[in-house]
Amino acid sequence: METIRKLFAASETESCRFPAGLRSIYGGDLCFPRPPKGRPYLITNFVTSLDGVVSFNIRGKSAGDKISGSNTADQFTMGLLRAAADAVVVGSTTFEVAGHDTLWFPESTYRAAKKLYESYRKRTLKKTEMPVLAIVTGSGDIDFSFSVFHEPGQRVVILTTERGRKNLAKKMPRNLSSVEVAALSKGRAISPIAIVSLLKKEYKAEFLLNEGGPTLFGQFLGAGLVDELFLTVSPQIVGRGKRPRIALVEGTEFLPGHSPWGKLESARQGGSHLFLRYRFERK
Repeated sequence: METIRKLFAASETESCRFPAGLRSIYGGDLCFPRPPKGRPYLITNFVTSLDGVVSFNIRGKSAGDKISGSNTADQFTMGLLRAAADAVVVGSTTFEVAGHDTLWFPESTYRAAKKLYESYRKRTLKKTEMPVLAIVTGSGDIDFSFSVFHEPGQRVVILTTERGRKNLAKKMPRNLSSVEVAALSKGRAISPIAIVSLLKKEYKAEFLLNEGGPTLFGQFLGAGLVDELFLTVSPQIVGRGKRPRIALVEGTEFLPGHSPWGKLESARQGGSHLFLRYRFERK
């Protein structure tokens, strides 16, 4: 893996115990504030091209690794953020694009750091279980042959609507004891506030990682629930033409004077990739 080098970091006000092994790879400490009152602390992790594209939007080639070039420093950072999380939240399209055999453990993205992630999670953060994977789907259109539903230790909750719950009940195998379903809406839309409230109440989640996609991220951003964005900038230009490309935020738009502004907290470099961390004002 290419060395991650710290270029800039704002003065940290939070104190944390970050393991030396991870610190040497990450190029410094990784500290987070306490969660806001009444809800978990929520961060998002994305990789984007130089021209702001997060997905080629081509069947079989839409995952983030096609944008990052399977950059190992990006994979390490993704695993590190998962190791810190109580829950990982993804939309059903992102879940499907990730692939049939994809698992959502921290080491699934960068296996070489498995022992470091485990030590950080158990000894430093005192977390005894792996982060729960929360899949958001309005329709309940989920393929239960995916490996994640059959992997020991991988807890999954499907967050859906009443219509989605009925669809899931028809096709969900009865032997999936590690999978739960929660209907959060009687309509078609699922409120981001309802998502974070359930994860905090039922799963004791104090720290959430949103891995997208852009539509779900936009909904959380519009609801004022995003505390931080970790953004990897890949040195690739994708371009736009007749085929629509996917940007960082889709389905949510902001008017001038009302759009979220991030404060740059740190900038790191891994080869020609940049790793930026932005913090947003709490609402």
